[in-house]
Amino acid sequence: MDDSPRQTVVAPDQHQATLAAIVRALMDELPWSKSRELIRSGRVKVGGELRFDPAERVAEGARVEVNPVARRRRAPTLARDRIVHVDRDLVVVVKPAGLLSVPYDDQDERDTLIERTRQALRELGPRDPASDKRDRLGVVQRLDKDTTGLLVFARTRAGRKGLEAQFRAHSVERRYVALVHGRAEAAVHESHLIADRGDGLRGSWRGKSPPKAARRAVTKVRIEQRLRGPGGELTLISCRLETGRQHQIRIHLAEAGNPLVGEQVYVRGHRRPPKKPAREGAGLASRPMLHAASLGFRHPVNDRPLRFEAPLPDDFRALLDSLR
Repeated sequence: MDDSPRQTVVAPDQHQATLAAIVRALMDELPWSKSRELIRSGRVKVGGELRFDPAERVAEGARVEVNPVARRRRAPTLARDRIVHVDRDLVVVVKPAGLLSVPYDDQDERDTLIERTRQALRELGPRDPASDKRDRLGVVQRLDKDTTGLLVFARTRAGRKGLEAQFRAHSVERRYVALVHGRAEAAVHESHLIADRGDGLRGSWRGKSPPKAARRAVTKVRIEQRLRGPGGELTLISCRLETGRQHQIRIHLAEAGNPLVGEQVYVRGHRRPPKKPAREGAGLASRPMLHAASLGFRHPVNDRPLRFEAPLPDDFRALLDSLR
């Protein structure tokens, strides 16, 4: 491989190709493994900024630079202020928007919250003989890529077992804050969710007897504030989950006629929001306005009650300020 720096501008026929594919083509069909390693080692920039995710999709016109001899850099780590609690058995973090909670499978090499959390834990301080095992982290819940807020990972087998039991028993307190279109009302939304409601999307079963694969889902909605946006009335709500199914809140709100502001998937009878928010707060959001604000449970090992709160992220708060 020629070690001289190279750069390219993403062509129209490369639009939305993965960064690994673009690097591979730029470097004379370098093997996939080496292309990914160049990215993960901090030797690739997009638009002048380092990128560490080989699976990132790159738009037409973006400038990609590769310097095989640049100083090696580590992948991003979770900011210290996003770790709100850590002990031997678990870690509670605040997830930013635009980041997957966990990989899709063992072959998924995208940047994820769980990997950033592992890296942050390694950097926290002195290690003990059991730390390598605890760095593996156990997954007991997930948040959607663009949802922000509180999430817990288990660090030990006992921690994972205890947390999973509480999630199964629906005893974990989970409160979300959401901004929705229209005049939402306080309600309890209960349905059985299925993988395909008939249009390729997840949704509620509408027949009399749900199939075995359907999963019961319960979302409790409370009204926090009524607001006015450029397209009409909006409602700030809070949601408490009795169950935690995939996309549960997004589906229930959309089916009630109040999709999330910024929703791009579960939109029924509403104009799709613009990709970028309008200036001076007069527009809609570029991501679903959904934030996991509260998380409460009993410690899985010592049974001590734990409860955490996370303030709204900057973009959510700025949008609310512009509407008030």
